[in-house]
Parts: sequence; C-alpha cells; structure tokens
Amino acid sequence: MKLAMIGLGRMGGNMVKRLAQAGHEVEAYDVDTAPGKALEAEFTSVTAVTDLTDIITNLEAPRVIWIMVPHQFVDASITALLEAGLEAGDLVIDGGNSNYKEGQRRGAELAEKGILFADCGTSGGVWGLQNGYSLMIGGEKTAIDLIAPALTTLASDDGKGWGHMGPIGSGHFVKMIHNGIEYGMMQAFAEGFELMQAKKEFDLDMHQISRVWQHGSVVSSWLLDLTGDALEQNADLSTLSDWMDDSGEGRWTVKESIDLGIPAPVLTLALQMRFRSRQKDAFGGKIVNAQRAGFGGHAIKPIDNRNEKS
Repeated sequence: MKLAMIGLGRMGGNMVKRLAQAGHEVEAYDVDTAPGKALEAEFTSVTAVTDLTDIITNLEAPRVIWIMVPHQFVDASITALLEAGLEAGDLVIDGGNSNYKEGQRRGAELAEKGILFADCGTSGGVWGLQNGYSLMIGGEKTAIDLIAPALTTLASDDGKGWGHMGPIGSGHFVKMIHNGIEYGMMQAFAEGFELMQAKKEFDLDMHQISRVWQHGSVVSSWLLDLTGDALEQNADLSTLSDWMDDSGEGRWTVKESIDLGIPAPVLTLALQMRFRSRQKDAFGGKIVNAQRAGFGGHAIKPIDNRNEKS
C-alpha cells in the first residue's frame, strides 16, 4: 500500500524502514529534512517530502497518513494537514503516546469533516525494526481496513502483534495501561536486584542471575534480557544515573485508576518511585528521620554526596 509517515525519529524512521523493506510506498516527512533524505537514499519506495502539501498531492484518495510525533505536536500536525488539503474519506493515525481522551476529541473533530481517525498504541522501541511492533489500534472498522496491510507488516510475529481494540480512544487507552504495567514490572526487577546486590555476604553475580532466570523461570522476559545486557557491559551500573524519567502514561494510568475507583497500588507506587529518584535531598526523608529521632532516639546518618543527581 501507499501511505505517509509524519515524524521520522527513532520510532517513525524505523517504521518507515520496516514498511519499505516489505515493499510499501512511503511518503516520509519530518521538520528536519535529513532523516527523510537518508531514507529516500536507502529505499527506492520512500519519497522524502519537505512540505505537507506534497503528501496530499502524491497520495491518492483515500489518503492514509500516520503521525508519529510527540503528543504535544499532534494537534499542530493535524491542523497543518487540514490546511494542506486533507479531504473527507482520508485517514489520520496517531501512533504516538497521546492521551486517549485527546484521541477521542480529535476523532470527533475530524469526523465533522468526514475524515477518519485512528489511535494506535505502539510498543517495541528501537527493537521494532528487526522484531516488529505490538500495535493496539482503535477506530472504526473502515479506518482499520484501510491501514490493515501496513499494520500486518509492522507487527511482530508475522503480523500477529496487532489488534483492533475497539472505538476511537481504545488503542491509546490499552497502551496507557500497558505502560503502567511496564512501570510496575520494571520496579519489581529493580527492587529484587537491589536486594540481592545488598546481600554482600553471598557476593552474588547479578549478570549470572539475570541469565539463569532467562531459562525456565516464570520471570523470564524481554525486560530481564535488557537488564542482563546492561549488567554484562557494566556489572555495578556505575556509569548510569538513578534518575528515572516518565513519559506521562504512567501518570495517566494512575489517574484513571482513581477516576474508575479501581485500586492499582503496584502501578501507583512504581510511578511514585520515579518521582523519588529525582530528589537530590528529599525533604520528606528529613521529616521521617526527625520523627524517628524524636520518638525513638534513632541515630540519623549525616548528609553525604553519594546520592547527588547530575
């Protein structure tokens, strides 16, 4: 099939490569023209465009346009496409990490103009080019049918890694929960390995443990693979900061649990631990220590610089 990709970063650029390798024709656009030119030079089925009007001109109706930009820039991208000549019957897919409620709004606004919209949660990271992606898409069946050939190519395991979740918003909702679960799994591994590393009397080999667990263990996983790879390169991870960032989807997941009245203590605590990692000198910790010293006379460790954040 023929489609356009807007946003040629780490995910978008690799998705274009995977599509091109399978013979799909891709109009590739990014505000930075270099990635598009590089893709055009590598694949005959990729055309680098420098203006969104070229996408409208080069694609036959109904046009299929995949937006792969940070969620803050999706609205601007859609507005620019409308100004470039997007028409009724065309399909816009938001494949980034947008809030599902924003997808519902965008879908409703585009529907008034007769334009189709789909929201696609995309998981797979930089490994997606080689291994394929997990794609969770929401939208009308008409929209899904238009993009299905590309989804099958992009998805992992010979196309099995994608599914139609439901109406507009459902794709990003499922991806939001996926990322919340991911936070919890990562935090569980982090705590377990920290406990083992602290048991100095056994002098445990963290890398060896990560590899043993990958064979026959119920905790074997891609996350454990990545942990083992990191430990193999740097046994004590001394080159890494303990600052943990978050994309925003963990926050949305926790807020949804509050709105629905569904307890999610593991997911919530995993998010809170990311916030805790960013504090160089947590005032809350000082409060707890002051209380412990006051009621129990517990010794307070003096301030040092070992936990300074860079």
